[in-house]
Amino acid sequence: MKSELIKLTYQVQLQAGEKLNLPASLVESLGAGDWIITIEKINTMPETIRNHDAFLNSYAPEDEGLYDDYPGG
Repeated sequence: MKSELIKLTYQVQLQAGEKLNLPASLVESLGAGDWIITIEKINTMPETIRNHDAFLNSYAPEDEGLYDDYPGG
């Protein structure tokens, strides 16, 4: 049986002033061959914040009172 490790991912959280130290299990799992090591910051903030600006910006002064007499409201 032939097996091959395709992708190995570790998530590491560093505190202020702390330096990156690769886990020993990661270093030990690497052997002969060509490797790509990628370091990417995780975005913990949402990319967009939901708001209602589009609705508020579409409300014109002449719309004032438009729904005042609506019986179902």
